[in-house]
Amino acid sequence: MTDTATVLRPRRSVLYMPGANERALEKAKGIDADALILDLEDAVSPDAKPEARDRVCAAVQSGEYGHRELAIRVNGIGTQWHDADIAAAAAAGPDAVLVPKVNSAAEVLQLVAALEAAGAPDRTQLWAMIETPVALLHAEEICAAHERLTVIVMGTNDVVNETFGLHVPGRNPLVLTALSLSLLAARAAGKVIIDGVYNDVKNLEGFDAEARQGREMGFDGKTLIHPGQVEPANAAFAPSEADIEHAQSMIETFEQAQAAGQGVVTFNGRMVEELHVRDARRILAFADAIASR
Repeated sequence: MTDTATVLRPRRSVLYMPGANERALEKAKGIDADALILDLEDAVSPDAKPEARDRVCAAVQSGEYGHRELAIRVNGIGTQWHDADIAAAAAAGPDAVLVPKVNSAAEVLQLVAALEAAGAPDRTQLWAMIETPVALLHAEEICAAHERLTVIVMGTNDVVNETFGLHVPGRNPLVLTALSLSLLAARAAGKVIIDGVYNDVKNLEGFDAEARQGREMGFDGKTLIHPGQVEPANAAFAPSEADIEHAQSMIETFEQAQAAGQGVVTFNGRMVEELHVRDARRILAFADAIASR
């Protein structure tokens, strides 16, 4: 199971940054994202991958990214770059190594073994992308495969591509099914899960609607492809001031009622049970985690 500190760490905004672009990596130091994925896969052309690998590992070791959680996305299992990526990432010691197209529990165990063999520090987590039909059908097994796997990242573009679906407002039923299955699997295993990207970077209204949909579903945050998406993602996945005040008042009412020996507790006209109070405490703990980044 993933520990409480890992679950509570804010990952509202998880921004992909191209590993081959030195200017982008420099700019990322001033972007208020909770986490950065320094990408060696899709954002890097084949001939630029070795140089990008060196640049990304140097960035991780620089210590210049402040509160931002740093993950290196390596190239997938079976590609010609994968083994070298894993070895270099393990030596660099980022917060996490993100692997695309993880399709089975066996692959999770293979990746954990590879990180350990390459000397990755204990603090370097494994993150896995679920983005294929076979992964979706085995999501529960993937999520529960090993404790070093702490975060699931949805690859919604690949889900749409491999199922011959379409990108539509509100996301089509198939994508919603994929998201729901993965969310259930992640929560059953006690993992963090991050929603997929929104492609139309100029449509902030559309992005905001999709981010809030993800929050309503239960996702911990959203992967992003443009710095302009960071602020609305941070807002969508954070408790508002009203949420915080509501949680504080509910806890206070519940504790007073318990102290008075009341068997039934009501708050704002609604019955309150221990599960509601647990959720209120989680909201306050997450708000504190955001404030202390």
